[in-house]
Amino acid sequence: MNRKQVLPEVKLSANLSALRAVDFCAAQTYLGTGFLPLKALPRLDLELTNCGPDDGFEWHIQTQFTADASGKPEQTLLLKLKGQVHLPCQRCLQAFLFPFNEQALFLFVPNEAAADAYPIEDDRLEPLVASQHFDLLGLIEDEILLSLPLVPKHPEGHCVPSNLLRGPDEPENPFKVLKNIKK
Repeated sequence: MNRKQVLPEVKLSANLSALRAVDFCAAQTYLGTGFLPLKALPRLDLELTNCGPDDGFEWHIQTQFTADASGKPEQTLLLKLKGQVHLPCQRCLQAFLFPFNEQALFLFVPNEAAADAYPIEDDRLEPLVASQHFDLLGLIEDEILLSLPLVPKHPEGHCVPSNLLRGPDEPENPFKVLKNIKK
């Protein structure tokens, strides 16, 4: 009789300390959902201008075991991230709201050598080394940082002109007084 083995499914806690040490070496699948405030992501916080009350990320993970080409089981992890952050526009230097909606699929491998040997041409899966104390929170933050634009800027035509940013007591142009020196 050929039956598929049913693996237990573990519901992941949204607790930050629980996300720092997940056992992906165990023969079980994981399912988890939660919200990460920006204060939980210190490396990301360095990239941002300010934080809005709704800034942060909803995350969802799901692992499953599938069979590879030779019939050997392999574990994959699907990570979905959705949220928003305020980034500094490189055109006008003002903050703008950047919506975020990403999805990534990973394959757990037993060691670094297997990760290095994974074919780079296969861009649908990214290898991760399985561990009994895997830092899932670090992976989430890494994926967010990798998905941010290299040069964040407002969409074309949406930058705030600098003359609207000046207060009523500020001079129009600090170099305007120098034009009278030539006379």
